[in-house]
Amino acid sequence: MARGLHPVVKLAKEAVESYVRAGKMPKPKELTPEMRERAGVFVSLHKHGQLRGCIGTFEPTKDNVAEEIMANAISSSTADPRFPPVAASELDDLEYSVDILTKPEPVTDINQLDPLTYGVIVESGWKRGLLLPALEGVDSVEEQIAICRLKAGISASEPIELYRFQVRRFK
Repeated sequence: MARGLHPVVKLAKEAVESYVRAGKMPKPKELTPEMRERAGVFVSLHKHGQLRGCIGTFEPTKDNVAEEIMANAISSSTADPRFPPVAASELDDLEYSVDILTKPEPVTDINQLDPLTYGVIVESGWKRGLLLPALEGVDSVEEQIAICRLKAGISASEPIELYRFQVRRFK
């Protein structure tokens, strides 16, 4: 069933399926080089081309990427506040995307951003919003920043700090 998937994506799929069906977190059989690193990870679920869940970490919170993938895959399927938890009947319809993030770096000028190349973090005080790069329908830096402000509850008049990051995307 998971034949042909990159091991990173296969791990996300196995974590969701194991958790939704049996309430258990699987143990990864083999850690690829990407899985041994420490990095922030986002796991996105799509069903029939529509977003079904997306949860992630800006920076590493676990011992390695494999643990980040499993935790965020399960959260994407059960704890994204925009969606009800994934039901077992939906599992065959899900497509998975895993983004492994580079360390965020401060941006001093929006000309250092590009919505196809860089994801953006917008920060104001304790509020932070993140948007991954190369998302369908997001064509400008201004759109990225506006979406991040909205996600974080940061008004257009509040001063912000910007950070950028790149991703390795696995589907």
